[in-house]
Amino acid sequence: MAELKLNEKLLTVSTSPHIRSEESISKIMWTVNIALAPAALFGAYHFGLHALILLIVGIASAVIFEYLVQKIRKKPITINDGSAFLTGLLLTMCVPPTLPYYMAAVGSFIAIVIAKHSMGGLGYNIFNPAHVGRAALMVSWPVAMTTWSKMTSSVDVVTSATPLNILKQQGYNQLVQTFGGAGHMYQALFLGFRNGSIGETSTILLVLGGIFLIYKKYISWQVPVVMIGTVGILTWVFGPSGYFTGDPIFHMMAGGLVIGAFFMATDMVTIPITKKGQMIFALGCGLITTLIRLKGGYPEGVCYSILLMNSVTPLIDRLCPPIKFGARG
Repeated sequence: MAELKLNEKLLTVSTSPHIRSEESISKIMWTVNIALAPAALFGAYHFGLHALILLIVGIASAVIFEYLVQKIRKKPITINDGSAFLTGLLLTMCVPPTLPYYMAAVGSFIAIVIAKHSMGGLGYNIFNPAHVGRAALMVSWPVAMTTWSKMTSSVDVVTSATPLNILKQQGYNQLVQTFGGAGHMYQALFLGFRNGSIGETSTILLVLGGIFLIYKKYISWQVPVVMIGTVGILTWVFGPSGYFTGDPIFHMMAGGLVIGAFFMATDMVTIPITKKGQMIFALGCGLITTLIRLKGGYPEGVCYSILLMNSVTPLIDRLCPPIKFGARG
């Protein structure tokens, strides 16, 4: 073996982290935005120009408030990382297409300034910011948040209420009759030609976006499967006419369950760390969603279920701690 040259480096020692990755916060956030884009654009097409402008207002105001609060706090400006864009997008995808523009801006303010930066900024917030904004809008303007426009698309099946509203107020038979049969109802729910919030109508586009995130390993498949599956099983068991008389297919596609399960309950900041903890979290979300839908005053419960489970995430992390490095599971 040839003699080593003098001063030749045999080992390079640097500070942690030693495991390198090409992933970054910015890349992850913009990838999630891309995954949501088809459902958001479909909502803009389906509901019209007002919905498109509402999406733009919600996103732009979230980014502006992020910039202003970081400027005031003299923190690094991070509006390019896509997190504020994502918060504004998710918030406006979960509101009615007829909501006044200023309400979307107020919701973005609450989501960014109060739910996110009052707790320290990205990575420190306890609750999902977009859902905090939506919940605040629901409390402040309940009429505007539950008013639905008449559809102008070729599939004019619901005139003034969402499918969950019809189910809650008029019953399952009237719901099926409104759509012209169970088959047409499932088709409308699957494709997205129905009433609802801007970005929650198209099940297929949301599922495809979620599968893309699972493929990228940004989210785990267990969370949406457990949450949606729990709602399906419980709504089937505790049906309107007794045990095992519910319609799980309808409930799994209706309302904001799909967007909530794939894009809200999987939030990296507010979800438990371990897979076991995440499954418990998803199970709790499904239980609370079902309870509100079947027994509560609101027809939908996804938003409140996720926020309530966010509050117990620290407890779940204590009950399901990660395995220590070098220890056996």
